[in-house]
Amino acid sequence: MKLKNILFRKRYTKIKLKKINTNHFVLKLTINGVKGKFILDTGASNSCIDATLIQKFKLKNVEDSETKAAGAGATGMETKVSLKNSLEINKWEYFNFTLILLDFSHVNNALTEHNSKKVQGIIGADILEKGAAIIDYKKKCLYLKKLIYKY
Repeated sequence: MKLKNILFRKRYTKIKLKKINTNHFVLKLTINGVKGKFILDTGASNSCIDATLIQKFKLKNVEDSETKAAGAGATGMETKVSLKNSLEINKWEYFNFTLILLDFSHVNNALTEHNSKKVQGIIGADILEKGAAIIDYKKKCLYLKKLIYKY
């Protein structure tokens, strides 16, 4: 039996990934009804978004944060946090999603130097853990287990 069939039975959603020039995987998603393109980063502890995109993605409950961010060659970056957002990746949905907001210029400058298109954010380990993620590198796809919400 194929992996995708086994995972489908276990309520996983298949998400296509695209490999870019930097060897990162990029995926399309929707935050608060707005489409975007994000890097999949298994080494990022939290999902984050470019701080200049608060209005574009209709980010909710934006608050200052005392946490400093580090990664991708930058350290000590100021951050904000946005609470209670909705996230949809293909048919996988997560409500009450928290995003870290930070300056993405260093990320997008690096992508541009490698002839890759800019991204709006990063999907990190918080989402991968929540969705019990399985990555199929050969077939360039991500599987996330559908969440069950009790209303």
